Amino acid sequence: MKIFHILLISMLIPSLALSQVQKPQDFLSSDFHKERREILRNKMPENSVAVFFSNPIRNRANDVNYKYHQDPNFYYLTGHQQPHALLMIFSEEQNINDASFNEVVFVRGRNALAELYDGGRITTKEAIKDLKLEVAFETPEFKNFPIDFSKFDQVLFHDFEDDVRETQEEGDLYDLIAQFKQKVNYPDNTSLDITPEPQENNLNTTLLDELLRPMRGIKTEEELDLLRKAVKISALGQAEVMRAMEPGMSELEVQGMHEFIYKKYKAEYEGYPSIVGAGHNGCVLHYIDNYKPEIEDGELILMDLGAEYHGYTADVTRTIPVNGKFTKEQKAIYDLVYEAQEAAMSIAKAGVPFSDLLDTTQAVINKGLLELGIIKSLNKEDLIDPATGRHRYYPHGCCHHIGLDVHDLGEYGTLEENMVITIEPGIYIPEGSPCDEKWWDIPVRIEDDYLIQKESIELLSDDAPRKSSEIEELMKEESAFGQFNLPGLEEK
Repeated sequence: MKIFHILLISMLIPSLALSQVQKPQDFLSSDFHKERREILRNKMPENSVAVFFSNPIRNRANDVNYKYHQDPNFYYLTGHQQPHALLMIFSEEQNINDASFNEVVFVRGRNALAELYDGGRITTKEAIKDLKLEVAFETPEFKNFPIDFSKFDQVLFHDFEDDVRETQEEGDLYDLIAQFKQKVNYPDNTSLDITPEPQENNLNTTLLDELLRPMRGIKTEEELDLLRKAVKISALGQAEVMRAMEPGMSELEVQGMHEFIYKKYKAEYEGYPSIVGAGHNGCVLHYIDNYKPEIEDGELILMDLGAEYHGYTADVTRTIPVNGKFTKEQKAIYDLVYEAQEAAMSIAKAGVPFSDLLDTTQAVINKGLLELGIIKSLNKEDLIDPATGRHRYYPHGCCHHIGLDVHDLGEYGTLEENMVITIEPGIYIPEGSPCDEKWWDIPVRIEDDYLIQKESIELLSDDAPRKSSEIEELMKEESAFGQFNLPGLEEK
């Protein structure tokens, strides 16, 4: 009987491997990843090697794991989406075991039983053919792989976070890291503090980000295609939820509508935990509980969500009145945030310092808060909350890169053509703030995604209205969700 089971499982392997290629055809091309490796190689110091590890599998509880998500750098350089892998890129051609190559990848070996449960694995032949990598081995082979790291002037890698679980699988990520540490004589029980300057050892944990930051910050046309889709999906979700919104919904229901739309458009993930905060909850900048069971008439709801499409994530925020109509005070704050965003948009283009965008939004918001009587002066004691050391009502930055991460790698000196960034001013006035109570629990953030161009910017997220009047008009329309009725849990 055992022999029959083994034969049956082995017969299933071809179909499991076949399922691996049954995916959308608009992923980044293998040529894109190959080109990224070549660009990085040309930027690396002479006689160096760059080492990248795949992301760990994250445990949810007991024997259940979270859906796997690849390390962005590993994906950027390979296109490989499976765990337990290692990539090495060499600045010059290497000759090992009578083979000459300048890059090598280690991927998991085949395992009939594991693939029966978890799906097909990429083979070494497929890694060479489909990922266009020069040489590929199975991960157990790394232990005895004849590489002498001491001969390199610099070994480039990201330092370890000690968040990798050991499994029973030979050559898993835990083994790969332990074997690498042994091969490079990694300092025990310490966090490396290594700078690019010459060291007594050759380990460098900081240079890779310096090399990758300008690469990932400037998007290619292939990347822009995926980012446009991610942003459009996210903005369409915001617009549809505006139509569907009504008092009495829960925050989780609102979150679910957004994320249903993401899946409807075949976006694989959310780019980050969805933020859906009504009333006071919207004043918590990264509120992700989304537990409020009944959103109240008269409240604002802040919705900061982004679809991740084929690895690339959007980041779009809208703040709307639950009942479809801003109060006088809500509209005053909303329009002030909108004015700040418009001011930053008007100056944004290649060559402008990032800091100018923040300064511009802060100037508009400070002036508006003063005119509304929410602050008494522009002095530090009125602007800065002594408990946090941040601006009392605008406590966060204005802009960041998006891409393979929601806060993507990129340079933050000056804007450059083909950067994709957010502009996201906000005002948050929690209960107990030192101002008239009529302003309390008004949170507003407006966040949009932009492509930087030579002389201007392109607003990518314009499928979701930004003006207060346009939001109110859209909220009068019927929603497709209006026909979606489920029986109550108490009904029989």
